Amino acid sequence: MASRTTFASAAQQLDLFVGTSAAIAARDAQDLMAWPFFSLAKSKRVKPIDFRMGDVSILVEATAEHGMATIWDADVLIWVASQIVEARDAGKPTSRLIAATPHEILAFTRRGTGKAAYERLKAALDRLQSTSIATSIRQLGARRRHRFSWINEWRECLDGNGRALGIEMIVPDWLYGAVIDRALVLTIDPAYFTLTGGLERWLYRIVRKHGGKQKGGWSFDIAHLHLKSGALSPLKRFAFEMRAIVRRQPLPGYTLSLDHQLGRERLSFVAIPVDPFDVARRRIGMPPVDKSV
Repeated sequence: MASRTTFASAAQQLDLFVGTSAAIAARDAQDLMAWPFFSLAKSKRVKPIDFRMGDVSILVEATAEHGMATIWDADVLIWVASQIVEARDAGKPTSRLIAATPHEILAFTRRGTGKAAYERLKAALDRLQSTSIATSIRQLGARRRHRFSWINEWRECLDGNGRALGIEMIVPDWLYGAVIDRALVLTIDPAYFTLTGGLERWLYRIVRKHGGKQKGGWSFDIAHLHLKSGALSPLKRFAFEMRAIVRRQPLPGYTLSLDHQLGRERLSFVAIPVDPFDVARRRIGMPPVDKSV
C-alpha cells in the first residue's frame, strides 16, 4: 500500500500499522464472543443494550443516524484482531492505528468486493465509530467503567488524483488490550463468515468461547442464553429460533442438541472431531479437504 499521512491527532503517538494481505487465520477476542456487545438484527437498532450479570456490566448506546453496530459489522474487528495477532506472533510491531484496503477486509470476511460491498463496509465503519460502549470488563472493580467506541476514528485515503488508496482506522485501548493478550484471543473457523443469521453468528461465538474443544462439550439454559444475547426478541421467540438452529445444525465444528432439565430447556454443544490436517488448513484460511471425492 502506498504511503500516506496519518490522523493529525494520532500521528504524534501512534505508528501506522499496515495489515497484511496474505491468508491468515481468523481470530476473535474472547470478551467480544462472550458478552452482548452488538445488535443481532440487520434492521437499525437504537434501543440500548443494558446488561448486568454479577460483576459484569455493559451499556451499548447507538445514534439515531447510524444505529447500533451489528454482529456483521464486528467482522471488521475480527479482521483487526487477526492482523494484530498475526503480526505479534511474527515478532512485528503493532499499533492501534491500522491501515488496509477495503478489498483486503472484504476478501478476508468473505464479502463481495464490488462498489456496493465497499459502500456497506463504509456504513459498517460509521456504525462502529458512532456506537458507544461502557463496560466494567477488565476494570478494577465492578463500579468502574471504561467508555469507548469500537473505532475511535476512521478515514478514506486518496492519492493526488482523488483515487482511493485505502482506509485507516484507530481502535480503542480496550479492544487493543483484548487482542494483544494471547490468553484473550481464540482462533475461529473461517466458515463463520458464511453464517447469514445474526443469532447463529452470535451463537457460534458463544459456543466457540465456552465449548472450545472440550471432549464433553458444554451447555446453557435457554433463558440464560437469551439474557446473554442482548436480543430484543422475547424469550418465547428466542427459544423458537434456537430450536430452528438446532434443526439446521449450521455451526461449523459443533453439534447442537436440546433437552429439558428440571422443567427448563437447555442447549448442549460438543466439538466435532476433526482431522489435524484440516485444522492446519483452517488456520491459514483454507477449507478442509473434501473427503467425499
